[in-house]
Amino acid sequence: MLLPPLVEPAADLTVDEVRRYSRHLIIPDVGMIGQKRMKNAKVLCVGAGGLGSPALLYLAAAGVGTLGIVEFDTVDESNLQRQIIHGQSDIGRSKAESARDSVNEINPYVNVIVHDVRLDNDNVLDIFSGYDLIVDGTDNFATRYMVNDAAVLLHKPYVWGSIYRFEGQVSVFWDDYGPNYRDLYPEPPPPGMVPSCAEGGVLGVLCASIGSIMVTEAIKLITGIGDTLLGRLMVYDALEMSYRTVKIRKDPKGEPILGLIDYDAFCGSISEEAADAAVGSTISVKQLKTMLDERAAGERDFVLIDVREPGEFEIVSIPGGVLIPKGQFLNGAALVDLPHDKPVVIYCKSGARSAEVLAVVKGAGLSDAVHVGGGVVAWVNQIEPEKPTY
Repeated sequence: MLLPPLVEPAADLTVDEVRRYSRHLIIPDVGMIGQKRMKNAKVLCVGAGGLGSPALLYLAAAGVGTLGIVEFDTVDESNLQRQIIHGQSDIGRSKAESARDSVNEINPYVNVIVHDVRLDNDNVLDIFSGYDLIVDGTDNFATRYMVNDAAVLLHKPYVWGSIYRFEGQVSVFWDDYGPNYRDLYPEPPPPGMVPSCAEGGVLGVLCASIGSIMVTEAIKLITGIGDTLLGRLMVYDALEMSYRTVKIRKDPKGEPILGLIDYDAFCGSISEEAADAAVGSTISVKQLKTMLDERAAGERDFVLIDVREPGEFEIVSIPGGVLIPKGQFLNGAALVDLPHDKPVVIYCKSGARSAEVLAVVKGAGLSDAVHVGGGVVAWVNQIEPEKPTY
């Protein structure tokens, strides 16, 4: 959809800026006016991770005058496979500060504003109000709905992207002119239905592909050139190397967004059935260690089941665990062979998937089944710190 330029142009470009942005300036559609608009633009990037990394670097290189970074996390070694704005020496540092330093290195003419906080209902409207455009690189549904609702309430456009394994999606949402995120996803998926990148993985270079498209859309919005993705969803499949677009229309039955809500409750981390099943049936990794020691001594017997995926099991596992992926419980295949003469203990990466499986197992009649709170991550942190995490 063709849209008017988002911002007015700055008064001028310095001689140094003209030199730096010369390849933009000689594009007729951009020119001096377009570059001055970018200089005057204030763009907020929510997240400095997989999508935020390439987005921030290219927004900075393009000459966006003010870049805000909202990020509360710290750099972990597992981030470096895809989060190219950070380096080896940044491990343990604030992602927001690491990203700021990289942006300054790319383009010293950019004003960087760091918001080293967790975005929530108490600060989102205040933070968003200082920017013309939001770029959403978050990886969870609760934050995505909050970003959308805040943008709608403040009448601001935002560019949204999503990645998983080999597939990415991009769209532009602006309720004043077209659809918002709730028109695409009126309700979040059931808890546990859509794995996160931490659970399912993501091809590192996919972040660059999707992040660069997000920046392209941001530049088009700022300068008023081209046909934006407002009203369209672009889907990219890296394995097939295919791009396709799907039309998005405003939902005529959609409820108006009148304020912020409890997004954690709206999206849920686990289902009510899983939460109910876990009450009184959750053990710690230290309790599991004691149980394993007793089993090795012949003092007790139980079955330890790992409900993660085979690739995760190859990285790290709890000794003595048997791999039966979650999907086999959901489709009922794994229930046939479960023993009824000994207790069943279930674990996953962090405890969410195992709680979902626990609900299924209890529903099948194994009322004494338990799951391990914190999963294999807690096991490595507390019991076998020499093992890797992911």
